[in-house]
Amino acid sequence: MSQDIKISVIICTYNRAAYLPDALQSLYTQELDRNRFEVLVVDNNSTDDTAKVCQQFIQQHPQAQMHYLTETRQGASYARNTGAAAAKGEYLCFMDDDAIAEPDYLLRIVQFFERYPGATGLGGRIIPRYIPAEPAWMSKYVSSMVGNFDYASHTTVFRDGKYPLESNMVVTKKAFDAIRGFNTALPGVSGTLRIGGEGKDFFYRLMNRGGLVYYDPAIIVHHVVETAKLTPEYLYRVASGYGRGERVRTKQQGWLAFWAKILEYLFKLGAAMVLATGYALRGQAIKALPLIRFRIDALKGLFDSTINTKP
Repeated sequence: MSQDIKISVIICTYNRAAYLPDALQSLYTQELDRNRFEVLVVDNNSTDDTAKVCQQFIQQHPQAQMHYLTETRQGASYARNTGAAAAKGEYLCFMDDDAIAEPDYLLRIVQFFERYPGATGLGGRIIPRYIPAEPAWMSKYVSSMVGNFDYASHTTVFRDGKYPLESNMVVTKKAFDAIRGFNTALPGVSGTLRIGGEGKDFFYRLMNRGGLVYYDPAIIVHHVVETAKLTPEYLYRVASGYGRGERVRTKQQGWLAFWAKILEYLFKLGAAMVLATGYALRGQAIKALPLIRFRIDALKGLFDSTINTKP
């Protein structure tokens, strides 16, 4: 392992050529010395100009340590594992292709691990950057579907089943290798099909081995959200993807875990109906239906029997 490179930033991408330049530029202009980090872009079978955009950016910024890789097995988990296998850093930082890092993003990650040397994982804040504006129907109960994440106002260990979200998560290379990376039965985004929960599964396995996973609200990325793309079809893919992922994850644990998840999802649907009624009574009925639809679509994914649940 290189003594110079401290962090390997891994960006997995699929047909997001339009977003990549901003993501890469935000990493190129980091306050951390460029000799201390590398950026690995893993192209997961893109059919747009992703390869051209990446290679052009790399050629135009020779001072940076940026690399373009490919992974032909479809799915974000495959691509993340490929990036991790090629990484030279002590820490693996996973960032989405439509995320934009704050200038002090990587510097703060290094400083965090210097303050908390016993930490094995880390998550930061994700702020949606709505283009052109936040939809009127958006609420805090459904904003997780567009990556909104703010776990606490101070640095703290994740508790009560909470964990970092995929577009802003860091793990030590040693810990990543110890749990053998991401579970490829949970590929995440695989073309238009979503089987989510790969981050949840990853950090649960890490925590079950005694790993300490922290949240630091000062470690920030902005997630670009084009509101025109938030169609009912898109939101269904995201919400049902959560359910599919939980079907795979819990069935790998056993039928008892799966039925417990069904009961949990039914409870959450009931709670969503109560919250939706509250919105309606406060004159915010526009926020009610998306909240209920979110929970119904997640349930549909949970009952999707076409999904292979084997590891």
